[in-house]
Amino acid sequence: MAGAATSEGVIRQERDDAIEPGTVMALVAMGLGVFVIANDFTALNVALPAIEGGLNADVGSVQWVINAYALVFGMAIVSGGRIADMFGRRRVFFIGSILFAGFSALGAIAPDLGFLIGARVGMGVGGALMWPAILGMTFAALPESKAGLAGGIILGVAGIGNAVGPLLGGVLTDVLSWRWIFVLNVPIAAFAMLVTWSKVHQPQDLSHERLDYAGMATLSGGLLLLLLALDQAVDWGWGDWRVVTMLALAVVLVVAFVLIERRAGDRALVPPDVIATKRFRAACLVVLLLSAVFFSAVLYVPQFFEKVLGYSTIEAGLGMLPLLASFAVVSFVAGPLYNKVGMRVVIGAGSGCIALGTVLLALLVGPGAAYLDVAAGLLAVGIGCGLFYPSVTTAAVTALDAARSSLAGGIVYMFQIAGGFVFVWAITEIFTSVSEDELGDLVAERTSATLTGHEQAVLHGALAGTDAAATALAELPGRAVAEIERIVRVSFADGVQASFRVIAAVAIVGFLYAVFGLARTPGPPTAPE
Repeated sequence: MAGAATSEGVIRQERDDAIEPGTVMALVAMGLGVFVIANDFTALNVALPAIEGGLNADVGSVQWVINAYALVFGMAIVSGGRIADMFGRRRVFFIGSILFAGFSALGAIAPDLGFLIGARVGMGVGGALMWPAILGMTFAALPESKAGLAGGIILGVAGIGNAVGPLLGGVLTDVLSWRWIFVLNVPIAAFAMLVTWSKVHQPQDLSHERLDYAGMATLSGGLLLLLLALDQAVDWGWGDWRVVTMLALAVVLVVAFVLIERRAGDRALVPPDVIATKRFRAACLVVLLLSAVFFSAVLYVPQFFEKVLGYSTIEAGLGMLPLLASFAVVSFVAGPLYNKVGMRVVIGAGSGCIALGTVLLALLVGPGAAYLDVAAGLLAVGIGCGLFYPSVTTAAVTALDAARSSLAGGIVYMFQIAGGFVFVWAITEIFTSVSEDELGDLVAERTSATLTGHEQAVLHGALAGTDAAATALAELPGRAVAEIERIVRVSFADGVQASFRVIAAVAIVGFLYAVFGLARTPGPPTAPE
């Protein structure tokens, strides 16, 4: 009898763990939603010169086609998660998808740059509603025993979207027009909505509380001003009154948000039980630290390929495949591993690979580096990110009540974006200081010329072919030009290497905290340990 009962229990468990065919189609639809959101972070990078020429815009202004989407998405994603949990993830997904597709269509017909940037703002709002709603629906669609698979699907598809973005954007821009990058979003979003309408019917306890408008406004405004200040400080300088004002207002708004949340109680944008959960707090901190690596690699390694190794834009994009492709592929493996061996092993292995890869980059990305030297570090970082991000997302989401899953996903992603922006700002300052000082010292040593700080900054533009650098080089003796161009290349490589040394130290701290901090926090009774 005991054996029969055991067999019946196993059969019941297998039945509970089975994934229905309709669920598979729903996961495909939600994956497509994630794909278009992630793809739009990277697809337009290669199209900026075409947009610049097509809309008669300057290079500084056209960069806001990228910034507007990323900043608004990062600003609004926590509010999007809270709204999805309160008013229904399926409903919020439809609203977000309609906004995303509608503003994509407007972007495709944009007559000028201002119109296009406005469309990108609308797409950022739509994406910020879609992402946490998709995350919550994906976790709800799968049995608890397959929670790791949910994180793997979302982050895996996002990794594919990021990796394919530059290639897809380049092909569409060359063969058709940059406008087709926006056109493509519309049918994909429509298909995702159609399948979700047909296949996703999840019960959800909806809240009848009022939205925490004050909390949403102060947190979103504070984040927007902080990210905007960090972005613009590179061009305007830290002493510029606009940067100082934005930073001061950001601090005021964040402090106001904390005070508002304390008074709001359970209806707060970020309820007290979320902040009180040790595992969730630890996961957010680890994400904040280790996101420095991915964002820094994506920013500086392609520039290293082009400016030091002499690669074309397409070659530089292909050179990033060890990072981006391994991130995407390993993300799908991370889910089953999480379910089988538990959070501690997978997050420990992932954060360890990220730290190892960053150390390799810090040691090998120098003036004499070859591609294979860099590729080794990129591959280790990609494998690490593929293991780490899906697993830490799953650990954070499952640490909270299922009713908080969309909010949890939104907060984790906010820490990822915030960590990336903050650390990219920090290493940009380090890179600029080291590379320009190195340039001045080497020029003085090898040509007996003395450069001012302005001349050092201008000459670094020689690697990008800027007009100012070309003018500055034309004023130098002909015999010195070739030597200075070589010195600029060496100083650029030294600046990148110095930046990765700092990031490597941050990554090691993140790895140690992941192993000895996050992995030791208590989780829900049903979560794999």
